[in-house]
Amino acid sequence: VQGITDHPIFAEIKDIASNTVQMFEDGVYDEVFIYYNHHINSISSELRKEQLLPLTEFHEKGKETDVDLTTYEFEPSEQEILEVLLPQYVESLIFGALLDAKAAEHAARMTAMRSATDNASDLISDLSLQYNRARQAAITQEITEIVGGAAALE
Repeated sequence: VQGITDHPIFAEIKDIASNTVQMFEDGVYDEVFIYYNHHINSISSELRKEQLLPLTEFHEKGKETDVDLTTYEFEPSEQEILEVLLPQYVESLIFGALLDAKAAEHAARMTAMRSATDNASDLISDLSLQYNRARQAAITQEITEIVGGAAALE
């Protein structure tokens, strides 16, 4: 998402959510989905797809629900309640997905940095070993030349 800081705050999501809900209500979109990286652990994340709009049933598919909504009276009307709750619901889903994606991103960066640090340490060890061998060879060469020069003088 462009225009979102590296440390997302809820206020940044309000415009995105309100525009999304408005476009859905205006018929610009029939369905709205959000795709994001879901953080599983420090080395693993998975792509997730969630439907934001239209609202699907809140109970698990395949299970019957005992709630009979015809027995409830809504005050104000169901439509007025939905007009208030729908943007809040979409805001919270988008914000949760964004936080989850940021957690996955930070975990991936942490893993990459750990790998880079380990690789740099290995490279330093290899280069130190090569340097010490070259230095030792140079010292051995100098000693050989000195001994050879001294032997030639005798």
